[in-house]
Amino acid sequence: MTAFFALTTSLLWGLADFGGGLLTRRAPALTVVVVSQGLAAAVLGVIVVATGGWSEAGPRLWFAVAAGLAGPVALLSFYKALALGPMGVVSPLATLSVAVPVGVGLFLGERPGLLQVAGIAVAVTGVVLAGGPQLRGAPVQRRAILLTLVAAAGFGTVFALITEASTTVTGLFLALFVQRLTSVATGGTALWLSVRRGAPALPATGFAWSALPALGFVGLADVAANGTYSVAAQHGPVTVAAVLASLYPVVTALAARGFLSERLRAIQAAGAGLALVGTLLLATG
Repeated sequence: MTAFFALTTSLLWGLADFGGGLLTRRAPALTVVVVSQGLAAAVLGVIVVATGGWSEAGPRLWFAVAAGLAGPVALLSFYKALALGPMGVVSPLATLSVAVPVGVGLFLGERPGLLQVAGIAVAVTGVVLAGGPQLRGAPVQRRAILLTLVAAAGFGTVFALITEASTTVTGLFLALFVQRLTSVATGGTALWLSVRRGAPALPATGFAWSALPALGFVGLADVAANGTYSVAAQHGPVTVAAVLASLYPVVTALAARGFLSERLRAIQAAGAGLALVGTLLLATG
């Protein structure tokens, strides 16, 4: 069950990142984040009311609030790092996020078996290579490295916090709703400050209402990924769930190959293969 839900998380996050990447080519990243998360919060609000999720309110929701604060900071840092580039350095370096939940799992006493340790090593190596690391070329700005490390720490923190936010299905819906409300409030504040400094909130052509379904998909896929990861981590070792969930860059690369006809570099294809081998070792270990 852990492997199934963790791999589902990778699929959902990979598709959400792919969709978000396309949308940020047409609109400011902050606007994409706020609108997509807002749509997801609206849907979650309906689900919480329908399932009576408010009855699950308790101290654990503070973990959801913390995750909601960390998420936008990580996303914005990641987008800014990508803008500074090069992507071949930023994208693989962001996969260091897996170190946070894995470290938490080890701290709490989890001890993966030898086969699982091998699977973790192979899978993480595969994910880094699948990002197409840039091994030569111009020096990378220190700010880009710093922002990427901030993003990785933020993503990893969300991984760790969301597993602590609930213990039941209805409680999970409420936790995800609170997380999204916090994300919208944080992102919305950042967007307002950005506009006050003169940055545009919308593209020159105005808001594209036809993009609403895509924005909704990105927001809901991200929410669903948080939910499936929480289930995966609660039903098995966090060290295994976190590594399998971190395979989303492979999904993003394959989506770009399938929908945009982007060709995978040899190093990316090799990375995808290693990630698959690592997944099999983790699932069978």
